[in-house]
Amino acid sequence: MARKQAGSSGRIRVGIGGWSYAPWRGVFYPKGLKQADELAYAASKLASIEINATYYRLQNPKSFRAWGAAAPEGFAFSVKGPRLVTQQKALAETGNFIKRFFASGLAELGPKLGPVLWQFAPFKKFDRDDFASFLEHLPRDLDGLNLNHVIEPRHASFRTPEFVELLRDNGVSAAYTDAEAWPSMADITGDVVYARLQRGDDTLAAAYKPAELDIWADRVKVWAKGEAPEDLPFVDAAHKHVIKPRDVFVYFIHEGKLRAPAAAMALIERLPRR
Repeated sequence: MARKQAGSSGRIRVGIGGWSYAPWRGVFYPKGLKQADELAYAASKLASIEINATYYRLQNPKSFRAWGAAAPEGFAFSVKGPRLVTQQKALAETGNFIKRFFASGLAELGPKLGPVLWQFAPFKKFDRDDFASFLEHLPRDLDGLNLNHVIEPRHASFRTPEFVELLRDNGVSAAYTDAEAWPSMADITGDVVYARLQRGDDTLAAAYKPAELDIWADRVKVWAKGEAPEDLPFVDAAHKHVIKPRDVFVYFIHEGKLRAPAAAMALIERLPRR
C-alpha cells in the first residue's frame, strides 16, 4: 500500500481542543490557578492545542502573539479556519475572506504555528469543482512559514476516492476523525497526519481504557514513520503513497471533554520522548 523512502520518524504532538473550559478547573487545572495562566499551564503539560476561537471570529495579532509567548519552545498550535469560509455555499468565492484570515495575525505564532484545520459542517456535501477552487485559495506559506492545511469533512459524500485524490494532488491532509457520526478516512494525502479522537468517556480516568490508549500509541508511531495503520478505514486503499517521516498531530476532543487532558497526557506517556 506504500512505497518506501529513507527516513526515521516525524515529530508527534498530542493535545486538546482549546484551553478555556470551566469544568477543567480543579480537575486538570490546579485549584486557585488564575484563568490568565491556564494556557501556560496546559502548554507545559501537552504538546499542542487546537485553537477554536478562530473558527467563530477573526482574531488579532496581539492575541496570537500572547498565545505564542505562553507556550514553550517546540509547542505547536493548530488553528481552526473560520466557519464564515467553510459554511459558504460557494467555496470558490471565499478567496478574499481566506486572505483576511491569514492576515489577521497567524504569523505572530512563528515556529509554533502548526496545521490549519478546515472543518466543514455536516450539511456540506462534496462538490468536486467547487472544492477544487477552494483548495486553490489556500496559501502554501505565510511570511516564510510553511503552511499545512487539513480538511475535516462531516458529510458522507466526501468518502470517495475523487475527494482523496484531490487532496493528494494539492498536498492537503485529510483529518482522521474517530467518531460515530462523521466519516473516518485514514488515507495519507499531505505532509502531516492529523487525528481528532472523539470517543472519549468521562467516566474513565483518562477517557479511554489503557488498552485502547496502547493501540492509539502504536498507530501514532506508525503514522510518524510515514506508514498507515492497517486497522483503520481507507477510502482509496489501492493507492501507494510515499513512506516518509511525517509530523503527527493528535487531539482528544469528545462530547463531555472533562477527561480530554488526562487522555492526552496518558498518550504522551506511551510515546517516545523527543
